[in-house]
Amino acid sequence: MRLKKTYSSREVAALTGLSARQLQWWDTHDLVSPAVASHRTEAGGFTERRYSPVDLYELLALADLRRRGFSVGKLRRLLATLGERFGIRLFEAIGGGEVTLFTDGGEIYARTAAGQFFNLLRDPEQPLLVLGEEGALRELKSRIRTRRRRPHRQAITEST
Repeated sequence: MRLKKTYSSREVAALTGLSARQLQWWDTHDLVSPAVASHRTEAGGFTERRYSPVDLYELLALADLRRRGFSVGKLRRLLATLGERFGIRLFEAIGGGEVTLFTDGGEIYARTAAGQFFNLLRDPEQPLLVLGEEGALRELKSRIRTRRRRPHRQAITEST
């Protein structure tokens, strides 16, 4: 996929699997806001929201977490904790930066470059003692959602 300067809400919806209504709700409730907000035109309509590549990258990860059952409240807490505790945005933690995110399906963890682990949803200030390997944890990444194409059924007609 070639990166563009901005993506329309329709493009973002197609790539993430989120609906246009979800994107609108997330914007009005300050979860993820587009780079270019919708605004009223002289003709009385509204322009379409436009998202940056960074916004798209973050929305891909958030959409994946939503599909895994994480609530919007937990997503909001994740974004706030990354900003407040580590001073970074989500895309920096899923792009191989100083902090790497992991999940076990119920919680979201951060591992710092120094090797410290934190539970971002419960107590992000308290480092965790991790014993053994991280095998049960899955690293969070952004992936474009590909739709499975259904094979076309050809109508069989009988000629008589």
